[in-house]
Amino acid sequence: MELGLYTFVENTPDSSGTLLHPSERLANLLEEIELADQLGLDVYAIGEHHREEYVSSSPTTILAAATAKTKNIKLSTAVTVLGSEDPVRVYQQFSTIDLLSKGRAEIIVGRGSFIESFPLFGFDLQNYEELFEEKLDLLLKLQEETNITWSGNYRAAINDRSVYPRAFQDKIPIWRAVGGTSKSAYITGALGLPMALAIIGGYPAQFKQMADLHSRGAEEHNQPKQKLSINSHGFISHTSQKASDIAFPAFKQVMDKIGRERGWPPMQRNQFDASTTLEGANFVGSPQEIIDKIMYQYEIFNHDRFLMQMTVGSIPHKEVLKSIELFGTEVAPVIKKEISS
Repeated sequence: MELGLYTFVENTPDSSGTLLHPSERLANLLEEIELADQLGLDVYAIGEHHREEYVSSSPTTILAAATAKTKNIKLSTAVTVLGSEDPVRVYQQFSTIDLLSKGRAEIIVGRGSFIESFPLFGFDLQNYEELFEEKLDLLLKLQEETNITWSGNYRAAINDRSVYPRAFQDKIPIWRAVGGTSKSAYITGALGLPMALAIIGGYPAQFKQMADLHSRGAEEHNQPKQKLSINSHGFISHTSQKASDIAFPAFKQVMDKIGRERGWPPMQRNQFDASTTLEGANFVGSPQEIIDKIMYQYEIFNHDRFLMQMTVGSIPHKEVLKSIELFGTEVAPVIKKEISS
């Protein structure tokens, strides 16, 4: 199993009220990515957001900077909001990252959990689904051909034009991120794409049907079985109590803000603690508890990759580094040994 991290590069006041300058937050992020690489973690992914509380409107720029700080770790997005992007530019940006990193670039595409990018870049939200599917079709074609002839409904046609530079890899891996939409899981398999399944609430066992639909879509369209990643929130400390005490204020700040926008009630500590139990969604606890939870979900999903978002809200940088270190030194070796055996 591949193990890694993802982030939206949150930058909100931490528990002490400190708000970092965005340049300092980015410097911290690069240090976190560099540590993950040094510890042998497999993937680091950065999500695209266009909101005040995130410093990640341009993930490809950050990933390009990370190529100079790392040697082995795969560098990805989580996600690229493809509906409001130009697939040609997406391919060119990632092929450049792939060249800089000598074959370590990946793309996770998705519709996105927020909609700010659509009015920002002049796209009609009424075409939300159609924009994504059409642009994914073009992006997949760009992987296959240097000279492109293509037409659609929402982007200007391309008539026998060449797209450069070409990637270092023969094909940059393209994953499709899926939340709770059954249709998307099936289509992802039907297209022959690996799926990143976001489980950030509820009970993970309820998401088994999504993995099954992904496999069924591949099988019914004569596609080979594709990889599955589970992407979840988490944080690690030496004890479960300390992990929860550090993570909860940051989690609450983020979830309460989103809740005010979407009509959710404020997060309570007892709800958060329930989510950190073995059957809950959040990977917050001691190294052994994280090991147990990854293996518990592996029995359900038999997945190929697990990515953890440690910075759900702003957590002090030194605590994030400790959490990454525990993930790389105490969790990852055990998981890889358990699964290989």
